[in-house]
Amino acid sequence: QVQLVESGGGLVRPGGSLRLSCAASGIVFSSYTMAWFRQAPGKQRVLVAQITRGGITVVADSVKGRFTASRDNAKNTLYLQMNSLKADDTAVYYCHAVLDTYTAYWGQGTQVTVSS
Repeated sequence: QVQLVESGGGLVRPGGSLRLSCAASGIVFSSYTMAWFRQAPGKQRVLVAQITRGGITVVADSVKGRFTASRDNAKNTLYLQMNSLKADDTAVYYCHAVLDTYTAYWGQGTQVTVSS
């Protein structure tokens, strides 16, 4: 059974930092392109950062310079380091794993709230 379990969300003040983790099981983690998406209330789910199995990273313009995605294939874990957080970063953050057109999985999400 495939599981993607996010953790590390919470309440943080503007300007603060959080580190999200996504622990994967039931997949050959190193074969998957991994990504973080987020969904704010009333808005569509959007890509935040993606890291391929080869380690190539793409980051959304809205978080460039503040967020960094990384992966540890030995630990089957994806990370998102979030610095200089803003109120606009408030959302549910989801982990996503893609192998090919037919094989993709989502985590259950973790809430990040940026507020003073």
